[in-house]
Amino acid sequence: MYNYIKKIKNIRLSIEKSNSLNKLECIRIKCFGKNGFFSKEMKLIKNFSLKDKKIIGSILNRAKKNIQQDLINRKKFLENIIINSKLNNVFFDISLPGRYRDYGSLHPITCAILKIERFFEKYGFSLVSGSEIEDDYYNFDSLNIPLNHPARSYDDTFRFDDFRLLRTQTSSIQIRIMSKKIPPMRIFSFGKVYRKDHDKIHSPMFHQIEGFVIDVNIKFGHLKKMCYDFLLNFFNKEIKIRFRHSYFPFTEPSAEIDIMNDNGNWLEVLGCGMIHPNVLKNSGIDPDIYSGFAFGIGIERLIMLRYKIPDLRMFFENDLRFLKQFRL
Repeated sequence: MYNYIKKIKNIRLSIEKSNSLNKLECIRIKCFGKNGFFSKEMKLIKNFSLKDKKIIGSILNRAKKNIQQDLINRKKFLENIIINSKLNNVFFDISLPGRYRDYGSLHPITCAILKIERFFEKYGFSLVSGSEIEDDYYNFDSLNIPLNHPARSYDDTFRFDDFRLLRTQTSSIQIRIMSKKIPPMRIFSFGKVYRKDHDKIHSPMFHQIEGFVIDVNIKFGHLKKMCYDFLLNFFNKEIKIRFRHSYFPFTEPSAEIDIMNDNGNWLEVLGCGMIHPNVLKNSGIDPDIYSGFAFGIGIERLIMLRYKIPDLRMFFENDLRFLKQFRL
């Protein structure tokens, strides 16, 4: 028994005298390593009598706990010495400015939405929102879209059944608002829309801004002025803009707006037109008294054109090197 007690005392004394973390680690390995002191002694206990086994086992277990605590305490002590030594030998200039903190940024789509929202609010538009799950009536029928239109098929839309689907356009919000409110009204909305399309310039989910104005004597010239002002504000520079005749079931006449890029090519940026009389009738508005215009804008398309982003999928890859470039 005396030999065990002596060995344990020597181990604890060596821990107390250790003056470096390396030496302390060597002592720990000699005590608790695979072939260390405690591992060897525990294997030898089987050679003793039952009475001696209990005594020796008790001594070793108690010593094991004490030595483990000694190692922890000594390690903390030596680490504090190292830290204090560094602090005493390092000069701190408290007059220096604080370290730069890398702040996060809003997603470019969010930045664009907020910028567009501020523009239309200045023009007196009210922001509304609606459900992303729609039925055929609000998504198609009320917008004068015929039953045989390809947009209604399962190949082009994400359907739950024959009557419900993920909305393909935010125009469904217009119909719901027009059915509840009495003109005059200026409304815009934004949100996610869903279509079965996927490549570097199309995504199954994208964001759309939709707006409309209904009042007495609303003309196509009002629509042109609104679109010109919006595009000049968004791109924040002089750009060449042209209106090109197009077709949408819910507007007549209809137009698409193109802008000229740096290479001299025309690129389509939004669709617009005068609200079709049938759409007004479906909403309970008399087309003989009121008229209006509407426009729809793909937000990702605008951002890609303004910042020359070649691939739509970059918006959804969450690469911080890309996202940090944008500020509101």
